[in-house]
Amino acid sequence: MKMSSITATNSPRLSGTISSAILLCCLPVISHADTVANSATAQTAADNSNIERISVVSRRMPFRGDVPLNALPQSVAVISADTLEDQAITDFQNTIDLASGIVRQNTLGGLWDSFAIRGFAGGENLPSGYLINGYSAGRGYSGRRDTVNIQSIEILKGPGSALYGRSEPGGTINIITKKPQFSPAGYLQVSAGSYDHYRAEADYTNAITDQLAFRVNGAYEDNGSFRDTIHAKKWFFSPSIDYVISDRTKLSYELELLDQKIPFDRGVVVLNNDFSQVNRKTFYGEPADGPMHVQAIGHQLSLTHELADNWQLLTGVGYRDSSLEGYSSDTELSASRQLLYQDGTTLSRQRRWRDYDAKDLSARVELSGTFQAGVKHQVLMGADGYHYQLDSFLRRWRVAPGDDTYSIDVHHPVYGQTPPAMPISNDDHEKQRAFGVYLQDQLDLTTQWKMLLGMRFDHFEQRIANSLNGSVTHQTQNTTNPRAGLVFQADDNLSLYVSYAEGFRPNSGTDVNGIPFDPENSKSWETGVKFALLDNNVTGTLALFRAEKSNILAADPVNTGYTAALGKAHSRGIELDLNAWLSDSTQLALAYAYTDAETENDVINPDWGVNIPAGSRLVNIPKHKLNLTLTQEFTLFSHSAKAGINATYVDKRLGDSVSPDYELPEYALVRIFATQHLGANWQVNASINNLLDKHYFVSSYAALWTQPGEPRTATISVKYTF
Repeated sequence: MKMSSITATNSPRLSGTISSAILLCCLPVISHADTVANSATAQTAADNSNIERISVVSRRMPFRGDVPLNALPQSVAVISADTLEDQAITDFQNTIDLASGIVRQNTLGGLWDSFAIRGFAGGENLPSGYLINGYSAGRGYSGRRDTVNIQSIEILKGPGSALYGRSEPGGTINIITKKPQFSPAGYLQVSAGSYDHYRAEADYTNAITDQLAFRVNGAYEDNGSFRDTIHAKKWFFSPSIDYVISDRTKLSYELELLDQKIPFDRGVVVLNNDFSQVNRKTFYGEPADGPMHVQAIGHQLSLTHELADNWQLLTGVGYRDSSLEGYSSDTELSASRQLLYQDGTTLSRQRRWRDYDAKDLSARVELSGTFQAGVKHQVLMGADGYHYQLDSFLRRWRVAPGDDTYSIDVHHPVYGQTPPAMPISNDDHEKQRAFGVYLQDQLDLTTQWKMLLGMRFDHFEQRIANSLNGSVTHQTQNTTNPRAGLVFQADDNLSLYVSYAEGFRPNSGTDVNGIPFDPENSKSWETGVKFALLDNNVTGTLALFRAEKSNILAADPVNTGYTAALGKAHSRGIELDLNAWLSDSTQLALAYAYTDAETENDVINPDWGVNIPAGSRLVNIPKHKLNLTLTQEFTLFSHSAKAGINATYVDKRLGDSVSPDYELPEYALVRIFATQHLGANWQVNASINNLLDKHYFVSSYAALWTQPGEPRTATISVKYTF
């Protein structure tokens, strides 16, 4: 049985006795990458009664219950661990290209993961929010997420905020981690690549007793860069334990440890929109600043219990402690302080010291099940909450207008200047508390018609204390958001759906009168069709969407120096995710999105005081994005092999919210990859990224802070499976 690498509805090439709905519902449990074992070991595992118990109590997913993906009135894409391995993708940020509707945002040179779904990204200066096994993981500073413990990635797009809460209207990402197994399996892998890239990773799982199993995986990287003077190191370690208390009850614990060191890199300088003159290698910071140091530790403890044949209780807690610390020398953005705009040579810089610490405690309890009352009801009800604390300490020095202190030559930078002293700029202590309850019911009105109704209530509290001026601000927000959807399943291979939801995202701070801002409110609509054609050889989802946001923070036009919740924006478009088996050994995956995201009213940028007219595009959001992957399986040297080609096209994008003339050029990239098995236990993987060595630009904050893309790079790895 072959499984789709990225699927939006059904997995192709299914046995006639297994429904595609059941397969997708269980996808995070039964994916090949999770077992890491050969067929003989897998058969042994299948005969183990303990594994059968784990499959039963792990099948239902947080915030979804036992509703299969193809019965949900929303577009969902799933990226499997097999796809990540095939294409030699080792960090979460690089999975973004593989699905429709999700695009890259500013990662501050690789300090964290940042993306936008259907045009909306959240804060430009914060990591993007996502879930790990249903628990929040985006708050704080957890670095670039490694893929070594990822089983699958669910991109839940569109109107889902009535359940997830406090999210962007474009959608939510939920990462499913690899789980312990009750039979021994594992692998060791080493990799080497261009620009002094070296990596080692490992994964091992086994039973301790008949009821207790463990898994441990991790990775270490030592990376050079095509960027001058940049060198990075990272290690990631994640052990986990499953305790099967009984046939109905399982207790799970997962630990994640990350340590990442990478210099703060604002990217390159672009003058007069002339990208042809940019040297993508030049670093404009100060090597003596050393790396930014990111440390993170995460805990997850969850309990699943089968109350009856059709009901399940899921509860647990998650805790993450993360920090970001270090120096940086950044290109100065202020036009009045930037000498480069005067002589075209002298690049003015500022200097910063950051010490940010975040603590995030979250908890959830959820009950799901089915009952018959006239029609079949698939009910999901739950409550969740979190306590989040962020301490932000910043020292900053800025050059005076006309002064060339700490500046460098933009064409021939010379490093090693004496750093200026930095006064304290920020010393803020923020605490957030939130609590939410949600209820959802999916009704099977007939064998073909299904209706989904949901509601979520959220209570949010925030306190920000400024240690510099002694000010303290408080705010409390309450909001109730509905969700509704309708699905028509014409037959097992075709369903049509329509969906609507409202959501919110808290705003920080107060207005001129000291009154807390109203939260960002959102409304989102989606309609689409999910299909499985030609004996499930062609599967996919076609979706039309529109989302609106209001109460976006902007500069107060009446009270200078203050902020008001005045902004509005919308995003609309079309998406297509498709998988096709062209033959028994040839697979094509396609992901395309057209996204039109822009402001709806005139606002003043709160940071720069610049007017942004209605109809302005949102930053780093291309109108067109296309990803194609063609994979061929074959036999070589009497062993199985696989080869493929991946192509990504990204349209031009606005590069600066206050400069509508600054656009990042479109680009198209080609990646080739291959896997050769050498006997039962050995395999070799190779890949070449940016095969045609295109000069391109990934994202931007401003013309002077623009991130260049990597040139051609090659990677080869050797893997031993046991």
